[in-house]
Amino acid sequence: MKKNISGIIFVFCILILIIPFLHEKTKIIKVKPLKGAIVAKKKPEFEFKKWMDGEFQPAEEEYVNENFGFRNIFVRLNNQLSFWLFNKVNVSDVIIGKENYLFERMYIDAYKGADFIGEDSIRSRMEKLKFINDTLTKLNKSLILVFAADKATFYPEYIPEKYNINIPGKKLNFDYHVMFAKEQELNYINFNKYFSSIKNSIKYPLYPKYGIHWSNYGMYIAADSIIHYIEKLRQEDLPEMQLDTILWEKPKGDDYDVADAMNLLFVLKSFPMAYPIIHFESTDKNKKPNLLVISDSFYWGLFNMGFSNGFEKSNFWYYNNQVFPESYSQPTSVKDLNLNNEIKNHDVFIILGSEGTMYNFGWGFIENAYTLFKGVNIDQVDNRLFEKEVKDKMDYIKTDKKWMEQVEHKAKEYKISVDSMLRKDAMWVIENK
Repeated sequence: MKKNISGIIFVFCILILIIPFLHEKTKIIKVKPLKGAIVAKKKPEFEFKKWMDGEFQPAEEEYVNENFGFRNIFVRLNNQLSFWLFNKVNVSDVIIGKENYLFERMYIDAYKGADFIGEDSIRSRMEKLKFINDTLTKLNKSLILVFAADKATFYPEYIPEKYNINIPGKKLNFDYHVMFAKEQELNYINFNKYFSSIKNSIKYPLYPKYGIHWSNYGMYIAADSIIHYIEKLRQEDLPEMQLDTILWEKPKGDDYDVADAMNLLFVLKSFPMAYPIIHFESTDKNKKPNLLVISDSFYWGLFNMGFSNGFEKSNFWYYNNQVFPESYSQPTSVKDLNLNNEIKNHDVFIILGSEGTMYNFGWGFIENAYTLFKGVNIDQVDNRLFEKEVKDKMDYIKTDKKWMEQVEHKAKEYKISVDSMLRKDAMWVIENK
C-alpha cells in the first residue's frame, strides 16, 4: 500500500514537471494572456560570444521564467489566493476599498491633498492659460479646460479608513485650478462638481466598482456636455450626437480595467454597467471645427466612443506626448510636430485632466504655447497683441514717477531718446515675466 502511494506521488511529481514543458512546446491548451503593463520578453538568439561573456544565460533564464507552460494560470492562481486570503493585490498602487471597490493610490493622494504643488505655481499656470486663451480668441479659436470627475471624490465612502483622513485646511490642486480658472474668466467645465451633484439621482452608474475612469455612461454625459458647451461658446451648430441605445451588461473595458490588471482566476462580482451606442448626424448647416485634445487617460473612453466624429479633424495628444490617431500606424511624438502649424490647423483646443494628474495639468503644452505666443510667432495677429502689450506697459511706466526717472537717467546714459528707452524697458519687462 505504501509502495502504491509512493508511486502515485512520484508519478504526480513527474507530471507536474512534464506537463508545463509539454504545453510550452505544443500550446495545445489555450491559456488566457495576462493583462496590464506587461512587456513580453523576446527569446534571445544564441551567439557564441554572448555565451562566453555570460550575456546569453541570464537573458535565456528571464525568457524561460516568463514563458514556461501554464505560467499565466499559476500567476493568476497566486494572485487569487493573495486576494482571498490576505485581501492583497499584486499590482503596484492599487488599493482595495470597502466592499472591494478598487482605487489607485495617486487619486487618493490627490483627494487628500498629498500632491499639492502650491498656490503660486497654480496661479502662474492659470495666468499663462489666460494669455493663451486671449491669444486664441483673437485668432477666432477656442480654449476649453475640462476637469474630469474623479473616483476618490465621487466614492469617498468606499476609501479605506486609513487613507480617508480628513486633513484640516487641506489644499487640493483640483480646487485651486477651478478657482483660478473662474478668477481668470477661462472657459471650463467642472465634471467633478456636476457628477457629485447628480450621483444619487442619475439612472445609470457614473463610476464603476472595478475601474478607475468614469463609466461609459459618464463618458457619454461628458461628451454631450462638451459638445453643447462648444456650440454655445462659438455660436455654432455642431453635428448632433444621437443615442441609439443603451446596453446593460457586465463591466468590461474601462469599467473593469483595474480588476483586469489584478490578473485573477475569477471575475469579480459587480453591478451591471450601461454602455451607450451613439452616432453623429450632420446637415449642411452644421459646422465641423478642427479639434485638438491634450489629455491624460480620461479622454481615451471618449476617443474610442467616437467623439471625434463630430469634428472635421480631430487629434488627441496623450499626455502631450503621443499623437493619435497617427500613432496607430506610425509612432508619432508631439515634439516632432510644429506647434505653430498645429495651432493654425485647429479651431478648438481642449485640455482635459483628472484630479490625480492635476499637479502636472497640460503636461508641457501650456508652457510651450505660452512661449510660442510670447515669441510673436503667430503671424501678424501676434504682432498686434505684442505691440498692444508694449504700449500698455509704456503707459503704466509713465504713471510711476520713480520708474520714469530711472528711464530718463538711462536714456541720457545711453544717449538715446526717452521714448526709445521707455520702449526698451517695457519690452524687457514683458519678455522676462
